[in-house]
Amino acid sequence: MFNFMSFGENIGIDLGTASVLVYIKGQGIVIREPSVVAIDKDTNSIMAVGEEARRMLGRTPGNIVAIRPLREGVISNYDVTEKMLQYFIEKALGKRSFVKPTIAVCVPSSVTEVEMRAVEDATRQAGARRVHIIEEPIAAAIGSGIDISRACGSMVVDIGGGTTDVAVISLGGAVVSHSLKVAGDNFDEAIIRYMRKKHNILIGERTAEELKIEIGTVFERSMPVSMDVRGRNLITGLPKNITVTSDEMLDALLESALAITDAVHSVLERTPPELAADIYERGIVMTGGGSLLYGLDKLIQTKTGVNAMVAEDAVSCVAIGTGRYIEYMADNTAEEKKGRTGFFSKR
Repeated sequence: MFNFMSFGENIGIDLGTASVLVYIKGQGIVIREPSVVAIDKDTNSIMAVGEEARRMLGRTPGNIVAIRPLREGVISNYDVTEKMLQYFIEKALGKRSFVKPTIAVCVPSSVTEVEMRAVEDATRQAGARRVHIIEEPIAAAIGSGIDISRACGSMVVDIGGGTTDVAVISLGGAVVSHSLKVAGDNFDEAIIRYMRKKHNILIGERTAEELKIEIGTVFERSMPVSMDVRGRNLITGLPKNITVTSDEMLDALLESALAITDAVHSVLERTPPELAADIYERGIVMTGGGSLLYGLDKLIQTKTGVNAMVAEDAVSCVAIGTGRYIEYMADNTAEEKKGRTGFFSKR
């Protein structure tokens, strides 16, 4: 019997708002770079992609613009997304592949049919021979080590750059799910707004992200920490240095964090009693870069009464889950031809 995956590479891509992770069967994660593209507006050509482009954010001359082609988990600039995907696919495969790869790509659970089609088309145009679309909470659950095929309730909270996906999973599918457009980028924006309002200082996205990572918190720390930050004084227009504390970050970030806890609470309320009992016993698994924000697991646990834990290598869970899915597809072609994957139906 012909195996359509016996030729070429099998690739899993976590196409995130903040970063792109590429997983190749048998090798693991081979690329982990920001979802940023630098474009020369005069020639409409790509100047840089990934980490090199991220370093240009806020530091480019007038003719060069560094942009994020994905916003809130979906494509906002189709052409640039296609070129970015093509760059990462070619970088991952090099010159080893003579056949177009089969690619699995993740999307938020609330994505529309049009948005899903845009991701599929962009991936195909970037060089894929066949495209499989996977919901992020399913991939996150697989990547965190949860056996989603069991008749047992598992709750996953995947907090990425643009969206937070909350899902209760059983028997390979999402029983209850909710996606909200509050995630890592919103934390950055909240810090920028706070610095402008409280200190009359304008800071950029990179500085806001550094503050979030170094001293950001959504739960009171036993030992407050601080960080020196430089921005532009909005009154004088001159650079200014100030010291920012973790208590201030708590004020800046708590509102966005509470929106996430409310979503978790809402999903728990709609969960069937038997599955809710499983979740209470097994706890809530948190994945994605946003889950690493200090105190977010404690906040969710306090608000829901259910133990919350951050998965090992939380940033990579979605990409790992996507890769394991594509590996499963490669090893189970016969079942795939019947329209089943063992995880969930393929697109």
